[in-house]
Amino acid sequence: MDFKNKTVLITGASSGIGEALVNAFVNRGAKTIISGRNLAELTRVKNSTTHSENVEILVLDLANYNSIAQIVQNFLGKDGKIDILINNAGLSQRSLALETALSVDEQLINTNLLGTIALTKAVLPFMLKNSTSQIVVISSVMGKLGAPLRSSYAAAKHGLHGFFDTLRAELKNNNLKVLMVCPGYVHTNISKNALVADGSHQGKMDDATEKGLSTDYVARKIIRAIETNKAEIVVAGAREKLAVYLKRFAPSLLRRMVENAKTT
Repeated sequence: MDFKNKTVLITGASSGIGEALVNAFVNRGAKTIISGRNLAELTRVKNSTTHSENVEILVLDLANYNSIAQIVQNFLGKDGKIDILINNAGLSQRSLALETALSVDEQLINTNLLGTIALTKAVLPFMLKNSTSQIVVISSVMGKLGAPLRSSYAAAKHGLHGFFDTLRAELKNNNLKVLMVCPGYVHTNISKNALVADGSHQGKMDDATEKGLSTDYVARKIIRAIETNKAEIVVAGAREKLAVYLKRFAPSLLRRMVENAKTT
């Protein structure tokens, strides 16, 4: 696929997988709109690219989902163009369901699910003007199964699969493709930024995240899946891939494994 005439919008672009995707698309000649909450970090990412003149910044907080449609309309105007939307932004969790404040559950679902849905709905009219377009959703292995300390995070990620699998079916005649990406452990700050029971950040990196896949590797896998029109991919280590397989073919065995697994 030639990305040189494509406009790509990437959320959660200030670090991790999002930042790696920014560099991947810019290096392939795409016009790239990078989005997140932190203007300073977005500016750093833009200035670190090989062609910063092809990068625009859109400051956006997915948790404030009621404001998203107007922000997108103001940014894109009447004749804006988006070819590829990459819904990457997200917020993880490290707390037991019984101990987690409902306001924290709400924040996780607003950011990971409702904000992503709201942005997609705001951008879709601009995408459907094109002869072809594509939505990429960075879900998680937690979108396929559940594990301790991830209750509302997993709920939101499961919701993404339901919404976007439906959207793919509804818009199959509009040449809109949807790719669901399910990463396992990736070496990012996601565990440091994860919310604990009272809504504060965990503030430290999990051992599994520390040993996770590189963001550049994950970005390459995503680019390849876009180029080959995949509907869903799992980008993970052997243990996480096995869990996804067992969820489908041996769910009772997976339940016993998860109950005894170390999930941080």
